[in-house]
Amino acid sequence: MDGFLLATPDGVVRATGARAAFDDAHTAAAALHECKAGLIVGALPFDPRRPAALVEPEQAVHTAGPWRPAALPELPAVQVISELPSAAEHVARVAKLVEQLADPRSPLRKVVAARSLLVEAETPLDPEVVAAHLVTRHPRANVFAVDLGPAGRPGDTLLGATPEVLVARHGHTITLHPLAGTVRRLADPEADAAQARELLASSKNQEEHAYVIDWIREQLAPVCIELEIPDGPELLQTPEVWHLATPIRGRLRDHRTTALDLALLLHPTPAICGTPTHLALDAIVGTEEDRGFYSGAVGWCDERGDGEWVVAIRCAELSANGRALRAFGGGGIVAASDPLAELDETTAKLRTFLNGLAVSDLSSASLRTGSRPRRRSMEP
Repeated sequence: MDGFLLATPDGVVRATGARAAFDDAHTAAAALHECKAGLIVGALPFDPRRPAALVEPEQAVHTAGPWRPAALPELPAVQVISELPSAAEHVARVAKLVEQLADPRSPLRKVVAARSLLVEAETPLDPEVVAAHLVTRHPRANVFAVDLGPAGRPGDTLLGATPEVLVARHGHTITLHPLAGTVRRLADPEADAAQARELLASSKNQEEHAYVIDWIREQLAPVCIELEIPDGPELLQTPEVWHLATPIRGRLRDHRTTALDLALLLHPTPAICGTPTHLALDAIVGTEEDRGFYSGAVGWCDERGDGEWVVAIRCAELSANGRALRAFGGGGIVAASDPLAELDETTAKLRTFLNGLAVSDLSSASLRTGSRPRRRSMEP
């Protein structure tokens, strides 16, 4: 895909071409401050030390209201090829993290552990068509498709439908909607409602959520003259999961602080990394496979400093040939976490993206036990 798409429930930003490309996010932010760029769009990687995929586009259109695709072409069949790591290895990693987090001598309090599935399409996937299916299935999500070429990955595309807003800035007002604490949805309405109530009352999930909110408050306090944060989280639902969510609103101290500045200040949050952030980041990089742009950020920022950045979760990276796609799911681990429950959480999150595709073998068993219909070497 040669371009950028971010479709939120309130508006759609499309951009094509590149007057300039930036693999360093701070250079892109400086270009906005120095009036050398009128608009920056693209994606930030999970690890801020890795190359970004940002551009000043040649053309951009911002329309109000939700995206309603005019057509919804059928997608080719997609088959699960492999897991990375296997379900058993993910459980073992989580168990090791729980042991470390429970050690009173450890400075770590939370680490987000992730896993991925590699799937293959019978014929090349069109990123625009995949995005159209995602927005149709998840109309309240923030759907994105981003060219990763500026990060040295020509032809690769980041696709997703995230419920989480990292930060939005319009004038002096900023809004955030961090998520942390998750359980899967249940088919029975009464059991599902009980599951949601249990999530809201869960001390483990409340602890996980509090780490995120406390960190965001600490980061934003110096740049805001007002900061409105509710005393406790509320429930947010998607077709696959329940989340704990806290809507946050603030007023900037300095109008020169842009949406991209704020995204760089906040990313990565404890919601997708851990606490303390730098130690959790090192732990993830040292034990996990490369996350790439999963749990990074996607968004835009204009010359006035306004913009929107969403957290790149419920997403996948599509290869340049359009056939290999790696989807990601993760969960926050604290000392009270149960490894098998954490595996189930990643499965539910993987379904958010994969249920939008024509996956031929998306059974609970295949996701949990790592059954591999066939083996073959593929580029993710």
